[in-house]
Order: sequence, then structure tokens, then C-alpha cells
Amino acid sequence: MNYPRIGEALVRGERHRLAAAEPELMIGDLNGPVGVAFANLLGGQVEGHTRVLALLNADVAVKPATLMVSKVTVKKNKYTSILMGSVQAGIAHGVLDAVRDGTIPRDQCEKIGIIAAIWLYPEVVEATDLDYEDLFNTHRKSMHLAIKKAMSGEPTIEWLLENQDKIVHSYHQKGLDGKL
Repeated sequence: MNYPRIGEALVRGERHRLAAAEPELMIGDLNGPVGVAFANLLGGQVEGHTRVLALLNADVAVKPATLMVSKVTVKKNKYTSILMGSVQAGIAHGVLDAVRDGTIPRDQCEKIGIIAAIWLYPEVVEATDLDYEDLFNTHRKSMHLAIKKAMSGEPTIEWLLENQDKIVHSYHQKGLDGKL
């Protein structure tokens, strides 16, 4: 299998706008550049950009080893609780879903690692009606989809060239205050 692989996916919340998920990831051999990056990121914590393993629970890490890196500067405990709660569990389940359906070959689970940049709306800390099940589900689905896209090489360069002028970036029209 050729590594590294790069993927991303956007899944909008079914019940709450703030539940949207958009992981960006790299999958590769732990004995190669991805493994070096994995070790450097996990060992080189940076204030405000927490790096944690994807866990099913406090002491159950998934395989392939998956490192979550926050794209947003973490400033509040509530954000950390959401990131290391519903989101972390959703990411972990999405990885295992990809193993279960064969997207990630089982014989590769000890050899490869995943580094996933994870994004949450910063406003989640202010929400009083956040749907944690929706948050979990969108991160599970988006991680699984991002892995599928990475492992299958999607989008292809042919598709990108054919559709380049048909795709409008979400924030191009709406700005940073736009709603996804």
C-alpha cells in the first residue's frame, strides 16, 4: 500500500449547526515520515492546541494509532471537555468503522498511524442547546468518510480539474460570520 495518504471530509450536524465536523488527516507508515510527525506532535505539546490520541474511553486507544490535533486554539475548559469527550469518541469510532468495513486493512493497523486535525466551532462553548449525540455522530461519520477518501485517493486530479469552477468555498461567499 502506498503511503502517506491525505483526506478530509465535511459533515454537517443533523440537529445543530455547531455539530459540524471537518477532519483533515494524513495516514502513513509509523516507520516513515508520518511516524516521525506523529511522535513529534505527541511529544511536543503546544499550549492551546491540544494533541491527544483518539480514545474509545479514558484508557482505550484505537488502532491504527490516531492522533487528534485541535485546529482551534483551546481557551476554555468546556471546549476541552467537548473535544476530549463526544468528539474524541466520535473520531475513535470513525477509525474503527474504517477498519471494520475494510477501508483500512486489518493487517495494517499496527503499522500505520493517522494524524487528524480536528475543528470545532469556537462558539460551542457558549451553546446552551448543544446536541452531544449529534456532535458524536458527525465526527464519527466525517472521520470515516475522510479515511475512505484518503485511502481511495479522492478526489482525483481529473475530478478536481473538471469541477474546479463549479465548487464554491463555503466562506468565499459568506465570510467568517457565514453559517455552514
